Amino acid sequence: MTIKVGDKIPAATLAHMTADGPTNISTEDLFSGKKVALFALPGAFTPTCSAQHLPGFVRHSDDLKAKGVDIVACLSVNDAFVMDAWGKSQNAGDKVMMLADGSAVFTRAIGMELDLVEAGLGVR
Repeated sequence: MTIKVGDKIPAATLAHMTADGPTNISTEDLFSGKKVALFALPGAFTPTCSAQHLPGFVRHSDDLKAKGVDIVACLSVNDAFVMDAWGKSQNAGDKVMMLADGSAVFTRAIGMELDLVEAGLGVR
């Protein structure tokens, strides 16, 4: 079942890149006491996500933050290294936090997984 407005965010561990390397962050630490605009995309470096989706959030992150959003975060079923490289290639900087859900644990917990195994893309 897909997560709905008012549902509690499930407990999970995500990863993001820091100056010290990949670092885990719990959903509790990420969301607790903050307003987070979280968007999820099927995969880093995919054509439409790279040309349309992520750039719009990078471009409008200041607008979101001006409306009270503390963190704008992009989540994908990739590892922290890939998400970091994608963020750098898209000039996400400190505008969009690039989060990795490498094994799709969080993605499954919110009911948003997409099985693309037949296409050779695994579960997204």
